[in-house]
Amino acid sequence: VQLQESGGGSVQTGGSLRLSCAVSRYTYSSYCMAWFRQAPGKEREGVAAISTGAGSTFYPGSVKGRFTMSQDNTKNTLYLQMNNLKPEDTAMYHCAAAFDFGLELGGCEYKYWGQGTQVTVSS
Repeated sequence: VQLQESGGGSVQTGGSLRLSCAVSRYTYSSYCMAWFRQAPGKEREGVAAISTGAGSTFYPGSVKGRFTMSQDNTKNTLYLQMNNLKPEDTAMYHCAAAFDFGLELGGCEYKYWGQGTQVTVSS
């Protein structure tokens, strides 16, 4: 399982970014794929997940309506479109894959992670 993020950067409040995650084909046999973020001194937070079987998507209230997760199977790539960004969205963003059910976002337990891409939102 391989995951590699790209697309992070610095934007001002209200701006947009689109993150990409290149995944190996085997990753599509996972139960869930997701995006997480972690800011210094804070716990990891799931911000978007997709159930690969049902195609359902999940978002926490903190990003719902602003973030959209999608996938392009022809390119083996996941995307996270982030609009109306706020300073509190500043974090390292990771894509992840799960092959087990669990209690994390989307009802899965994530064990495979990319190295992350930094997003910084200035006021």
